Amino acid sequence: MKFAKLTLALSIGAAILITGCSTAADKAVKNEPVVNVHKKQVTESSLGLRKTNLYTENTTAAQKTEYGKDAPGTSQRFKRAYQNAPPMIPHNTEGLLPITINNNACLGCHEPSVAPFVKSTPIPQSHFIDFRPKHKYDGKTFVKAIDNMKNETSIKKLDVIAGARFNCTQCHAPQSNGNLAVESTFEANYTRKDGSSHSTWSEVILDDLDTLKEK
Repeated sequence: MKFAKLTLALSIGAAILITGCSTAADKAVKNEPVVNVHKKQVTESSLGLRKTNLYTENTTAAQKTEYGKDAPGTSQRFKRAYQNAPPMIPHNTEGLLPITINNNACLGCHEPSVAPFVKSTPIPQSHFIDFRPKHKYDGKTFVKAIDNMKNETSIKKLDVIAGARFNCTQCHAPQSNGNLAVESTFEANYTRKDGSSHSTWSEVILDDLDTLKEK
């Protein structure tokens, strides 16, 4: 008798479990949400930073960004994001961009030979160093430009700005004011007192570098 009751109880429990699983599976197939009454529901509108309809772009527009309009030499410069970070462009760039292979308006004021006269920031020494080895390959034979066994280096000083540094806006972006979706609490730990406005990278790369070749 006890065995029969136990069997009946197990059968009823199995039937309930199967029915429950079947119901959840059916809802999943029909793309109906399976609600767990024991957990708090999270709505789509509360996910992420976007608070507009996730299924249309008709009512969605990015926050307008206001770039600096001050003339060169008259604006306030932002601090560097961290030590040796590329500084941002503090002045109006209208008419100066885009930079092309035949026209780089930035050089007109920031070329080291010109900068002192117009009181602009000169392009640092690091931008006049070529870090790209000039290997040769004729389609069959590959010849390295340097001999690693002799501890040779491909780094060379140049009289003109290196090709890899010619496109200024590849690293330097104009300063702008806009409403941030999330305010940053990051605080830079500069390695020197003037780190927020000056770089040490040129000093480090050129310091006691006996293998540096003049081109």
